[in-house]
Amino acid sequence: MYAFVIGANGLLGSAVVQTLREQGHDVVGGYHSAAPAFDCPLHQVDITDTEWVVELLDEYGVDVVINCAAYTDVDGCESNPELANAVNAVAPSTIAGACRDREIPFVHYSTDYVFDGETDTFYEEADDASPIQEYGRSKLAGEHAVREANAEALILRLSFVYGARGDTGDLVGFPQWVASTLAAGDTVPLFTDQAMTPSRAGNVAATTLELLDAGASGIFHVASQSAVTPYEFGEAICEVIAGDETLIESSVMADLDRPAARPRRSCLDVSKLENKLGRSQPTLDADLGALEAAFSDYSS
Repeated sequence: MYAFVIGANGLLGSAVVQTLREQGHDVVGGYHSAAPAFDCPLHQVDITDTEWVVELLDEYGVDVVINCAAYTDVDGCESNPELANAVNAVAPSTIAGACRDREIPFVHYSTDYVFDGETDTFYEEADDASPIQEYGRSKLAGEHAVREANAEALILRLSFVYGARGDTGDLVGFPQWVASTLAAGDTVPLFTDQAMTPSRAGNVAATTLELLDAGASGIFHVASQSAVTPYEFGEAICEVIAGDETLIESSVMADLDRPAARPRRSCLDVSKLENKLGRSQPTLDADLGALEAAFSDYSS
């Protein structure tokens, strides 16, 4: 299989490229700014320049397009809704249509932020989406536009993506911040009034390829089994690195003045995915265990 990964320089994109290569597939990567450290064809790509994107997928004769590019700055989207819509909705739908015309699979990633968070349970794929910020609205618009352009597209909703980069193995995002802050002996304030089901990038990448192999289409939730608060997530990271748990302090979302609202509980039900693949999704502990090497630099 020859795959075109758009957004190959990001955490998720780099994990997808690495997983494809580990499984023996050929890859061409598109990156926005800094090129990732992969020994494969790489091209600088602005996803909104869809003519260039389509030209590349034709040039390489790829068998699948996996779109990992997105405008994910939740607060930035509040002041740049037009850019958010262009990157997260308009461009993906155009590329999805090009893939439909060429009869090749198209994978697009969405988010738990399409939900308002006003629930005490887990969201299923068919539940009504009602985003409460511009980021979620742009991603929901992307889901609708992609499906309208390509009924066979595979859309995967993720939650609180974290993990290690595929090209360097470096820890990225929330775990890196928590681990490095604890290792420095500083306090880590973490929310106790927000809950999610974190998605490890490496597991998302492997699951994506499993779903492609299974010929899946439509919307699936790809996340951990574990519903946790950031505070609980931080406690688990502290345990992994044998850090000082007294440095973790409880806080609430209202303590931060941010432009964009966040859902209170955006936990994703993964039973549809598990039924499709005939296996369970990992727990948070299992996912953190898979990052043992990345955490080694921060261990006490």
